[in-house]
Amino acid sequence: MNKFKDLEKFIKLTGDRAKLDAKANDTYIVYKTLEGLIVKEYSNGNIVPVANSDGSHA
Repeated sequence: MNKFKDLEKFIKLTGDRAKLDAKANDTYIVYKTLEGLIVKEYSNGNIVPVANSDGSHA
């Protein structure tokens, strides 16, 4: 068993479950893209950037 592959699988499954829950509850998930932008992804596929997602807390 490769621990890193198992961990990657669990992370992916957690994201998939979050998407299913968002669809069932008519809400969205929030995540950070590879480019570093924080976005909301709605169950209909719309992706909206979150304002002030530059990472600073000021």
